[in-house]
Amino acid sequence: MEGVIKVLDPALARIAEKVEAGERLSFEEGLALYRTRDLNALMRLADLVRRRKHDDHTYFVHSLRFSQTNICYVGCTFCAFAKRFGEEGAWDWSVEESVAWVRERYEPGLTEIHISSGHHPRRPFDYYLELVAALKENFPGVQVKAWTAAEIHHFTKIARTDHRTVLSELKAAGLDALPGGGAEIFAERVRRQIARSKVNAEGWLEIHRTAHELGLPSNATMLYGHIETLEERLDHMYRLRQLQDETGGFMSFIPLAFQPLGNSLAQNLGKTEFTTGLDDLKNLAVARIYLDNFPHIKGYWATLTAPLAQVSLDWGVSDIDGTLIAESIVNAAGATSGRAMTKEGLARIIKRAGRLPVERDALYNVVRVYDAVA
Repeated sequence: MEGVIKVLDPALARIAEKVEAGERLSFEEGLALYRTRDLNALMRLADLVRRRKHDDHTYFVHSLRFSQTNICYVGCTFCAFAKRFGEEGAWDWSVEESVAWVRERYEPGLTEIHISSGHHPRRPFDYYLELVAALKENFPGVQVKAWTAAEIHHFTKIARTDHRTVLSELKAAGLDALPGGGAEIFAERVRRQIARSKVNAEGWLEIHRTAHELGLPSNATMLYGHIETLEERLDHMYRLRQLQDETGGFMSFIPLAFQPLGNSLAQNLGKTEFTTGLDDLKNLAVARIYLDNFPHIKGYWATLTAPLAQVSLDWGVSDIDGTLIAESIVNAAGATSGRAMTKEGLARIIKRAGRLPVERDALYNVVRVYDAVA
């Protein structure tokens, strides 16, 4: 019941009152959530916010993960996905090859093609317009959620134009939404070390602002568990909350746990351990409470693992992403969860956590409510 959450940490007493009253938390109060050891109260506060927004509905999407290339010149130190020209394991597909690849993996009822890939230095911008149009033509009814803000910024360089023009032309070609990748951590100290050549924080935010103005909704991510501080995590959320106040265009926030295998950042840090389950759950709970204007907090099962994603449904999570057919990016960095899951499997995970599974599309339109799963 609301209003009766027991709080043992005195630092949470006023915060709990504000959450129960539906009031916004300050930056310092957000830090208090991160620092508390009163995990039961933190969990229950996050669950209260989730229930107010979604009751017991928990969402997932039937999604194909597609990367038309893994060739990339950016050199992010946390990445184990990117390849150079001629390097073993590199791929670079034409529009026709891309359509054929998708067709081989297409399943009835697929609603989303999610594209994130490398920053290819030689492909012209017209290639990306043709790719979106070809996917929409060959797979009618499937929504294309494609290319992070970092990739959109790359497109402005190869097209020698601005963000608004790039996004407008992609939308005219059939683009439905943007994924949330490329955000990493907004703090400049961190970006200089992990993503020096990628679009900066202000550019990332401006691209999403422009997308929202053009009617292209998007998601937002945060890469955590490497060299960032708790203050830098919360600063990241603070900037997202400000932009969401302005545009209302974000659909979900997706914390992504750093995967410590196969990348130079982990090697340089001597880091081989994954984030702990407790860190993952606290991060999700803080996000749910602090990002009061975001519809969904997503527990991305590919980095959390399916069992922890199930637990996360008590920590503010209302979406566990999707079937992830052919996911390759986090698996390249050492994620152990596997590359795909069936719709029935996702629904079962949700149902057995006491929630109501809801299959959605890329824009959170309801496709099916699973009211009876064994």
